[in-house]
Amino acid sequence: MSEKPSSNRRDFLRGGALREEVAHTGEAAGEALLEGVRSGSGEVVGQREVPRGGDTLRLETRAMACQFSVITNPGEHEKVWVASEALDIVHELEQLMTVYRDDSEMSRVNREAREQPAVADSRLFGLLRTCSELAAKTGGAFDATSGPLIALWRAAREENRIQTEDEITAHLEQVGMSHVELDADAETVRFDRSDVELNLGGIGKGFALDRMAEQLVANGLGEFLLHGGRSSVLARGDHNSAGGWPVGIGNPLFTDRRLGTLLLRDQALSTSGSNIQYFRHQGQRYGHILDPRTGWPVEGQLSVTVVAESAAVADALSTAFFVLGVEKAAVCCHHLPGVGAILTPQPESSRRVRPVVIGISDEQIFWETDDVEPVRYSAADAAESEPTE
Repeated sequence: MSEKPSSNRRDFLRGGALREEVAHTGEAAGEALLEGVRSGSGEVVGQREVPRGGDTLRLETRAMACQFSVITNPGEHEKVWVASEALDIVHELEQLMTVYRDDSEMSRVNREAREQPAVADSRLFGLLRTCSELAAKTGGAFDATSGPLIALWRAAREENRIQTEDEITAHLEQVGMSHVELDADAETVRFDRSDVELNLGGIGKGFALDRMAEQLVANGLGEFLLHGGRSSVLARGDHNSAGGWPVGIGNPLFTDRRLGTLLLRDQALSTSGSNIQYFRHQGQRYGHILDPRTGWPVEGQLSVTVVAESAAVADALSTAFFVLGVEKAAVCCHHLPGVGAILTPQPESSRRVRPVVIGISDEQIFWETDDVEPVRYSAADAAESEPTE
């Protein structure tokens, strides 16, 4: 696990070398806003100019097994200490949420909730309520208790084998938010089985970005881009007079190209994909994203990108929509205000990528038209997909 920020960053930020380092950092960060999620390039696509990423100031730290960054416009040098303080929050939240440290709050709650109601930190309890609500709204496609299934498939991959149906069935009995009892008045957690465990890996990075953004805004910084790892992003305000922050989405079929650029303003984005993390056994390809309802890897999707007001919600729904597929994801978007998605299915015959767009306006997306053929899924389509009583 990553360590807390050293005193070097604090000492440096207090020191006289700050102006020189700010200029250097701004030049480096201006080349690409994110690793794997890149800035717009300014080229013309279909008579529309893609928003251009300009110079920025970038501070970062390592936590939750990835890089967290605060990216600001170059005129915000006097707010560097505010940005630095926001990065410190990530380490505090990692200690709150991780299951990989015995002394974390989540580990303690997991142990105690098997025997009796466990009082949880208010921030953790609020996040667990969000997990429960999202599990219900996605029909169990997002499930914070699916850790046993993930561990089962990880072990099988290391042993170069595929699990038996009996193994999967046994582990499925441990999975489901129905096993978790949340008492809102007492802020307690209780499991109805002794082998249940909560794991916030599918929502934790987004939750951290939301808390960072709250602190930055409270301390007077209104324009910034945050990211956690290569897949979770949160944007506030404007960059380079573009009307928002241009964030590129990687092409899941041609990984050296962009699928397109999204212009984010006061929104968060999260992407889940199966084109990088997978393994093969006896000629069959198995992705790393599991359906917590069946215990098996999901097939049919290359990637899913979700846009939402909350980074935690976007984080959880990008995985849930990957599991649900286009029609059921569209129904969810229809009932969740401010949520949109881009789902990219496996191409059936052509090598052209055909992303399906749900609830995101054409004005917000700039496609790479050479190999991208987008399909729009409307609210009417979503309504038709809903089951009748």
